[in-house]
Amino acid sequence: MAVLALTLGVGLSGCSGSDRSGTSSEPSSRLLNFTAQTIDGADFAGSSLAGKKAVLWFWAPWCPTCQKEAPDLQKAVTAHPDVTFVGVAAQDQVPAMRDFVTKYGLTFTQLADTDAKVWALYDVTHQPAFAFLGSAGKAEVIKSPLSGPELDTKIGQLH
Repeated sequence: MAVLALTLGVGLSGCSGSDRSGTSSEPSSRLLNFTAQTIDGADFAGSSLAGKKAVLWFWAPWCPTCQKEAPDLQKAVTAHPDVTFVGVAAQDQVPAMRDFVTKYGLTFTQLADTDAKVWALYDVTHQPAFAFLGSAGKAEVIKSPLSGPELDTKIGQLH
């Protein structure tokens, strides 16, 4: 039982609460150099986001903070039709990812990053995290949760 408690404690520590220190900015071209599978098994190329305003949301199905953020992400999708949204799920199995997407009614593309290669490319080590990609080729990675209003503000700053 102690091992289970320790394992759960370590796993949940990856679910970020309020650490705002992890923000970085860099050109997005390197960050679009990936391919992945969606949770439905379709191929996805990061290069398809080149020249677009996009938001990548890094999440895990078991993360309580991600569960809280999911409705805000879906609202942002509706409010910002000119922005491409992509969820990047990891740290769990595809069936759990699909269940999460269904439960929260998420209508945007969801990647099953089961080997965490996309997470590593963006230097994401815990969830939730975001990458804001501007159409001019700039990327900002925020390694902390965002409230609905904070998310809207960041999306409004995309160029």
